[in-house]
Amino acid sequence: MNRSLIGHIAQKATALRRELHKYPEVANSEAKTARMIAQVLEETGPDTLLTGIGGHGLAVIYNGREDGPVVMFRAELDALPIADEIGTGYKSVNEGAGHKCGHDGHMAVVAGLGMYFKEHRPEKGKAVLLFQPAEETGEGSKRVIADARFQELKPDYAFAFHNIPGYEKHTVIIRDGVFAAASRGFIAKLKGKTSHAAHPDQGINPALTMARLITKLASLPAEVVTDGEYALVTLIHARLGERAFGTSAGYAEVMATFRSYSDRVMDILVYEAERYVDTLAEPNGLKTAFEWTEEFLATENDRTAAGLVRDCAGVNGLRIIEKNDPFPWSEDFGRFSDLTKGVLFGIGAGNDHSELHSPGYDFPDDITETALNLFAAIASRLVYNK
Repeated sequence: MNRSLIGHIAQKATALRRELHKYPEVANSEAKTARMIAQVLEETGPDTLLTGIGGHGLAVIYNGREDGPVVMFRAELDALPIADEIGTGYKSVNEGAGHKCGHDGHMAVVAGLGMYFKEHRPEKGKAVLLFQPAEETGEGSKRVIADARFQELKPDYAFAFHNIPGYEKHTVIIRDGVFAAASRGFIAKLKGKTSHAAHPDQGINPALTMARLITKLASLPAEVVTDGEYALVTLIHARLGERAFGTSAGYAEVMATFRSYSDRVMDILVYEAERYVDTLAEPNGLKTAFEWTEEFLATENDRTAAGLVRDCAGVNGLRIIEKNDPFPWSEDFGRFSDLTKGVLFGIGAGNDHSELHSPGYDFPDDITETALNLFAAIASRLVYNK
């Protein structure tokens, strides 16, 4: 592994990261971002460059001369609908959008790996650099995996990292098994009948049912989840009728986010939530409808792949932090780790670094070289002859 080369590449990756930061695009709108990445990686001479995977996704492939494993390194294309409030020359020029989760940095690192492959071509198997769309909404991985061109790749391993504020810079945060929670967005719709506010008895107002439902959803995990397994329901929005004081409401919506550390527990929560809504609504003459959105599977790390990350972190002199419990947030890597030997790990962004999804957040550029060295070390174990 050529460390001086990686140091040089890290500088180029940082410049790319700041350019990406300046032009953020939210989920399902990442066309310019994908073009920027494609232009950079075309110069590295890949054997194949696939565009439009699962939307605006991009897969860049470097073939070895010998048979070997297909090893995938994933980054995320999308930004968040959060205004950028950093005071730098590369502040977002796209109003209301910002790279507030560090996907600009993740992309720059994976693109930097492509620059490394330009100088050190894989000797065996294939290295695949995947830039997935729509990570923040949980849609991208599902569409990528459904794409026939991706199915032909059949990765044997999949690796991804996430920068994590609140941890010392350059540390590697990892665990076997579940690393990040499953989550889903729930929308319950209650349809009654409007009437004049002076004659509420002539309509069907869902107000009391909505109030009971809010209370019921909050207590759902305690009622249906056993054995101390983690589950959480967070109420995020509720709406009843319109701002019309002469009208008794005839429609209501309740929205919540469901979280669990297993897909099995999530399935239980989904079933019971729908049953609760129907049980509360039917006696009151209300019709119901449900919508589930932003569906993330639990991200479960393969023990062998996680062990490889630990070994490579050790070679690079990085401190490893073993996470006792999974993170309660979700990541759209779960479908990849469900498909193959996958591992998602964290790299510390700094104990006092701004939190993810906050307007003042900016990816810490000094961990770019750390991540590049780690990914290059992983590649050296799998697509190079020792």
